[in-house]
Amino acid sequence: MVQATSLPRNEAGIAAAVETLQQRFGDQLQTGQAICEQHGHTTTWITNQAPDAVVFPTSADEVSEILQTCAEYGVPVIPFGTGTSLEGHVNAPAGGICIDMMRMDSIIAVHAEDLDVVVQPGVTREQLNTYLRDKGLFFPIDPGANASLGGMAATRASGTNAVRYGTMKDNVLALEAVMADGSVIRTAQRAKKSSAGYDLTRLLVGSEGTLGLITELTLKLQGIPEAIRSARCSFRSVDDACRAVMMTIQYGIPVARIELLDALSVRAANAYSGLDLPETPLLLLEFHGSDAGVVEQSEMFTSIAEEFGGFDAAATSTAEERNKLWQARHDMYWASLQLRPGAKGISTDVCVPISRLAECVGAARDKAESMGLMAPIVGHVGDGNFHALLLIDMDSGIERQKADDYVGWLNDLAISMDGTCTGEHGIGQGKRPYLQKELGETIRYMAAIKAALDPENIMNPGKILEM
Repeated sequence: MVQATSLPRNEAGIAAAVETLQQRFGDQLQTGQAICEQHGHTTTWITNQAPDAVVFPTSADEVSEILQTCAEYGVPVIPFGTGTSLEGHVNAPAGGICIDMMRMDSIIAVHAEDLDVVVQPGVTREQLNTYLRDKGLFFPIDPGANASLGGMAATRASGTNAVRYGTMKDNVLALEAVMADGSVIRTAQRAKKSSAGYDLTRLLVGSEGTLGLITELTLKLQGIPEAIRSARCSFRSVDDACRAVMMTIQYGIPVARIELLDALSVRAANAYSGLDLPETPLLLLEFHGSDAGVVEQSEMFTSIAEEFGGFDAAATSTAEERNKLWQARHDMYWASLQLRPGAKGISTDVCVPISRLAECVGAARDKAESMGLMAPIVGHVGDGNFHALLLIDMDSGIERQKADDYVGWLNDLAISMDGTCTGEHGIGQGKRPYLQKELGETIRYMAAIKAALDPENIMNPGKILEM
């Protein structure tokens, strides 16, 4: 495990806050060791730093009460959605109170005519889309995990559909949030655009709970397409596949998804999901539109792919076949673990300009091989974002150090290519050392905003910035 940095604890304040909140919230507040550890970080190799208590509010007013109490005693507050984040976002390095939003899971209002919905932060992506299905609408952001929408906004998540529909920052119209002093604010109305003052909506989207706690979201929706068509094509090399991606984007083909699996990932998918694909780099695509439109788009892509040596191309509009293909993509984490039974998967992501994608992916693959690391690569390559999953024996200090060195090297490489150390995982604790390298003097202004909104540094301390 990577040892997470601990911060000084306010023991007297924590004890007083827990006692006060216990009296107010009763069974809504839990202090058992098991539940606290479950709310520390468990989905990566960063060590678990458990909070001192977990409280389950049911309304913004209750969140406000909790924050007022924590502000009074100077106690850290850590928001929790479903715990699927990957960079230590929900750890409690100074102890404190974890606010679990799972009971704030109401879909408040659907405005079908305006293509928007108002939800509480504990609503999950799958829950929302199941609710919307009969209305002919869907929410397009798909990070793979069934994450909470509050957590997705807090980490500025994206996923497989981002190439067409954007990321969370593009799909949040307004937020209700509770600030460090317990004040409840609303950042905007439901209008599709506004030039009214500072854009606090996008300031809070991606702030990882360090500025305020999201208690309500107004989200953009999309109509379910008339037709959906999936396609796949194999290539001799990652470079050929990436060049086909660049040409597809430059031609303006409106792909909804375009995903890369390297040869190692295809081997894992074949074994885990019962597929029979050539074990060479693979592109998976999806097209949304009319019946004629999606056929035309997939045929245009096939023509481009053939220019770059693409082979074994196939396309389907059958829901069963499409779902099988995309389920295999979503199961890549579990499939990859089967490549090395007993290993732990350490996922990291970077994003680069699409013109540098082939170079970056190729270098990432070569570096892993040269270091003796098994690291299957998958990516949302339509926007230059890819993930390497390092399969590590956590009992081996040598392998852990190699993995740490590799992640650092990959972050530096992406930054050197005018890219970012994180396309969608966020900063948290794990990527914090690289934010200064990426943004330089800008960090000082981020710190000024943090200090203005959270002067006592109680909002998810130890994440994004070193205060």
